[in-house]
Amino acid sequence: METNPYNTGLDRTPANYQPLTPLTFLERAAGVFPDHTAIVHGALRQTYSEFYMRSRQLASALAQNGIGRGDTVSVLLANTPAMLECHYGVPMCGGVLHSINTRLDAAIIAFQLDHANSRIVIVDREFAPLMKEALALASVKPVLIQYDDPEWTGSEDPIEAADYNAFLSDGDPDFAWLMPEDEWDAISINYTSGTTGDPKGVVSHHRGAYLLAQGNALTTSMQKHAVYLWTLPMFHCNGWCFPWTMSAIIGTHVCLRQVRAEPIWNALADEAVTHLCGAPIVMSLMISAPETVKRDLDNIVQFFTAAAPPPEKLLADMRTAGFNVTHLYGLTETYGPAVVNDWHEGWSDLPPAEQAALKSRQGVRYLALEQLDVLDPDTMVPVPRDGKTMGEVMFRGNVVMKGYFRNPKATQDAFAGGWFHSGDLGVMHPDGYIQLKDRSKDIIISGGENISSIEVEEVLYRHPAVGVAAVVAMPDEKWGETPCAFIELASDQQADADTLRRWCRDQLAPYKVPGRFVFMSIPRTSTGKIQKFVLREQARDIAVGVVPERLLGA
Repeated sequence: METNPYNTGLDRTPANYQPLTPLTFLERAAGVFPDHTAIVHGALRQTYSEFYMRSRQLASALAQNGIGRGDTVSVLLANTPAMLECHYGVPMCGGVLHSINTRLDAAIIAFQLDHANSRIVIVDREFAPLMKEALALASVKPVLIQYDDPEWTGSEDPIEAADYNAFLSDGDPDFAWLMPEDEWDAISINYTSGTTGDPKGVVSHHRGAYLLAQGNALTTSMQKHAVYLWTLPMFHCNGWCFPWTMSAIIGTHVCLRQVRAEPIWNALADEAVTHLCGAPIVMSLMISAPETVKRDLDNIVQFFTAAAPPPEKLLADMRTAGFNVTHLYGLTETYGPAVVNDWHEGWSDLPPAEQAALKSRQGVRYLALEQLDVLDPDTMVPVPRDGKTMGEVMFRGNVVMKGYFRNPKATQDAFAGGWFHSGDLGVMHPDGYIQLKDRSKDIIISGGENISSIEVEEVLYRHPAVGVAAVVAMPDEKWGETPCAFIELASDQQADADTLRRWCRDQLAPYKVPGRFVFMSIPRTSTGKIQKFVLREQARDIAVGVVPERLLGA
């Protein structure tokens, strides 16, 4: 076999090769723009030099307490400066950051702490009682550190733990932090929801975090010194890697402890926010706020959303209020968003309904993602590019996870055939844009016909009385399954089952029309996603008459 002559005598050395890591973004930002505001949190204004110093102190203090390469540091924190510091300080000493969803119950948190073998836990005082309960159930006995956020106004008693700021003060502000030995080294572990069994630990590496963080800036055209408002929980896919993105573009983080309409509008106006991310429910919260709460904005704000496509009216209202909405798509296994609905200039001249249809598509791959396709999961052959034939959305590239921690079977299944299987069903349009049609577990099979729950939901969202719609399979003796629609009415609107049934019949094939309508407050996750697994259980109960009649539509 002939040797490549360009590899002979031309080796990697410290002069020409360094592992990729997003930690260098903060080092550069502090060196080039030391006095630029990095973090805003209430009255706090923290510069990049201070942010870098505190992150190094945290890394030093963790190292002094035995944290080294591959050790897990778990955090249960709100969107606060401490959470940002942990995204740098933990990996700076070689540790692996484990961000915990603040709305989980104690048993699930205990499972995660044990599975990740947590060595140190940093917990916000608000969530300290929850963590205390979780630790009582867990086998691990980590060192406990409590963070008192000055913006928190609750009254929970402190637990027996070290104080976060005192812990940092013991660290060296000039700590010589560790580069990863290999860019493939783990930087974080994030757990999936675990709705069908134990949660799976998604392991991300420094290389992927570096690439996706830069990909965020490039894909969204985020300018230098952008101002980012934290409505997206940082525990969710490491805040879609934006904690690292903002250092790359020397931007400003505006922390928001709670997602409420008035603080959002005040931050947008007072801090000249340029970008924020969130589920459609965050948009609804902002738009439905009283006029006395809303503020005039001096600039167009870029809003990046994921989950279900926003209804046409909500998109129109957001546009009127001064926001440009862009649809993103990804999973924890892809470091957050790896697909973007890149907008073509000519599309802005189309009628609003056509624009809304285009905006509802998930889009094309991020620059940092090498391959994205819709394949037949059995044959691994791409489906026709006709916008109709469904297959499974699959990913390939450097922003796909290392795998599931201590779960080789799940990792092998996820990577079968050399692609990451998302579990999402979708179509590929002729122009190369993908559009989700359902989760594989959410597809409804009625009388042998596949029904996309998303298709039925899109029709329901077009009715002015529908605020939120979620469609799941309900067992049916005749058809096997039939669609069951859970409806949350819009504010000051009324509609009954007969009205919505007639609406669906006018726009859907008869077999796709929901057999049951249920009017209720729809359960959501802490990131705004509808909890369809809860609704599926309720639909099964409805089918056997367990749910009280007062909750049921006709």
